[in-house]
Amino acid sequence: MSRAASGPRPGVTIGRVRFGYAIVYVPDVNRSVEFYEAAFGLRRGHVAPEGTYGELQTGDTKLAFVSDAQAEGLFPVAYRHNDASAEPAGFELALVVEDVDAAFDRAVAAGATPFAPPADKPWGQRIAYVRDPDGILVELASSVG
Repeated sequence: MSRAASGPRPGVTIGRVRFGYAIVYVPDVNRSVEFYEAAFGLRRGHVAPEGTYGELQTGDTKLAFVSDAQAEGLFPVAYRHNDASAEPAGFELALVVEDVDAAFDRAVAAGATPFAPPADKPWGQRIAYVRDPDGILVELASSVG
């Protein structure tokens, strides 16, 4: 039986866990960093000179990009590359914004593809969706409560 199937080992702790960053695999890191700066006003963090890795500041966590070429060397098997011409993956990046309508318009003007226009939700949020140039689904949401 695998360790995952048998559950955690008794008495083993891993210490404090926190969400540090999300990493998106993309064909062109510099293009992605530049798009997210223009579309959402995120601030650039570390970007590797060789274009294999880049970060954007988003508050307590970072949004990072790794080139597909770099990522392919990390794994023993292939993964599905993001593709703007395919349906979006079952994953989204959610950005909390002050003005959902303005954020939606700015993102589209910067090259995002509209996916769902701004709408008020029954739970009190206003939400819109766009896709970035690599097809990643980005939610633009007002704060809850």
